[in-house]
Formats: sequence, structure tokens, C-alpha cells
Amino acid sequence: MSKTKTDTLTILGEQIYPGESKEVNFDVANLHTSTPVNVPVIIERSKKPGPTVLFTAGIHGDEVNGVEIVRQLIAKGINKPKCGTIICMPVINVFGFINLKREFPDGRDLNRVFPGTPSGSLAGRVAHKLIKEVVPHVDLIIDFHTGGSGRFNAPQLRYLKENRKLNTLAKAFGAPFVLYSKNLSKSFRTTCYKLGKPLLLFEGGKSFHIDDMVTNSGVNGSKRILKHLGMLKTSFKSSKPKKDCVFINESRWLRAKYSGMFKASIAIGSHVEKDDVLGNITDPYGKFNFFVRASNTGYIINVNESPIVYQGDALFHISTKLKR
Repeated sequence: MSKTKTDTLTILGEQIYPGESKEVNFDVANLHTSTPVNVPVIIERSKKPGPTVLFTAGIHGDEVNGVEIVRQLIAKGINKPKCGTIICMPVINVFGFINLKREFPDGRDLNRVFPGTPSGSLAGRVAHKLIKEVVPHVDLIIDFHTGGSGRFNAPQLRYLKENRKLNTLAKAFGAPFVLYSKNLSKSFRTTCYKLGKPLLLFEGGKSFHIDDMVTNSGVNGSKRILKHLGMLKTSFKSSKPKKDCVFINESRWLRAKYSGMFKASIAIGSHVEKDDVLGNITDPYGKFNFFVRASNTGYIINVNESPIVYQGDALFHISTKLKR
């Protein structure tokens, strides 16, 4: 069978035919030392037609757990599809990843400059290149993130409420939680939404940290999505989640009433009743001990793991209203 133009996928100036594997370079700028920076984009195409799925991570350079999830998809060969095409971008903000910093060297948060411009800041140029040269070719995006420094997120998916297509895909993914959340201005998710490109945003763990539970949730969820789309090779098993996904309509942060040394005593993902003890705040001198109690019944979807907190700091993210 001859290769036709309709069979050809052209990304970043490279042509990839059905049945081919190719690594292309998402290059934008050199380091300040003139050293070239290669940002590999790993593309695997089946000979059989099917959807094109994009796995992304590292939009924030310090969120290494997402990078680890996509790395495992590649290392285990999960990214070699039974049909269709799988594109993996493990580290989008390679400049931040090199220094384990959230932002780009210009101080900008990549996830607040989309869709970007071809002649703007470094972060804006990366955003523009991703939106113009990669995203148009895909049918579904799964973007991996983690919580901020010291704040550990339970594995969860985030997207706008009442999106039936994403609800179906979220159920297939099987993360412990779905947190309905608004699209943030100039984020990757918002831009993809405006372009009509479905995106599941995965949150799990915290920055500067790799956690096996979170990694397994991301990898297993990705396998389930691929199986749902008919793209997972039969050599890989896709296990059902141990528990049904909990869909959260509303949630709130429980904040510290006092400054001091903080220790959580409740496991992430736990269901708690109102007034249950979740942790305690103490002083260094053994004179003060304040028990932090649940403000309402719900699930704990984020825990602050910082040993020192100040009055007003967010300690726990707790669900307040579930989807029925």
C-alpha cells in the first residue's frame, strides 16, 4: 500500500507515516550559554487509523510527578498504539525543569500565557508553538500536573462541569476524584477548550516529589483511556479502579486559625465527618496545642504537608457538595 498525503502526519516540520515511530524536536531557544535545548516529542503511529491522543507534562518545571507518569508510558511501551497515534511531551517547560522551578527564566508562568505569540516572551513563544504546531493534530489531551510546594493533591481530574464527553472519559480514566473547576484565564486548558479540543487535567501529589500512588493512578488511568478508545495493545492489562470515582461539585479550603508547627493526622482521600480531628497546630515550646477539625462532612482532596504554617494558610481542601 502506497503512502498518501492523507496518511501523513506533519508535526514540527517532520512527516510521520502510519506504522512509524519518530522523535521530533520542539526547539524554541538556546540556553544563555548558547547550548541548544532539545525538547523531545515522541510520536508513535499505528498502521491502523484511529484517534490521536496527546500526553503532556512539565508545563510547570517543578512538577516532576507528571513527567514521571509520561516517562513510564514511554518506557513501558504503553504509548505504542493498537490504532491511531499517541504523542508524548514529557517536559514542555524544559527551562524550568533544568532548575526545578515552576516558571520560565523570564519569570512567567507558562500556564498563564496561552495561546501565546510568536514574537513575545520566551514562555509566550513556547505556548504559541504548542498551540499552533501540535494541538491542531490531536483529538484528546491529557495534561499531568501536581499540587504546589508542600500541598499534596489526591489524584484527581479537573474540567468544566456538565461536559458530557469529558464525564465519559473521566469515568473511563478512573481517578479517585473529579473536581469540577472553572477554566483559568490564559491557561492551556482554557485555550484548548476554546479550540474545541477536549482536555483532561490530572492533578496528583506535590511539586519536587515523585509518589508511587500518584504515578500508578496516572499510568493506570492512561491505560484505561486508551482501552476505552480501542488504542491499548492487548499485551497490556487495564485493571478496574478499586473504588468508583467521586464527582465533586463544590469544595472549600480549611485554613489555619493559628500560626505554628503543623502536622496532619488524616490520610489524603479520606472521607471525614464534621468535627473530626484532621491534624494539630503546636508551638515550639510545648505550651500550645490546637486541634484542627473538619468544618463539614466530605472528602479530603488536598493536604498541606508543610511543617510550619501561618494564620490563614490553607491546610486541607475538603469537598462540600458531591454530584448525585
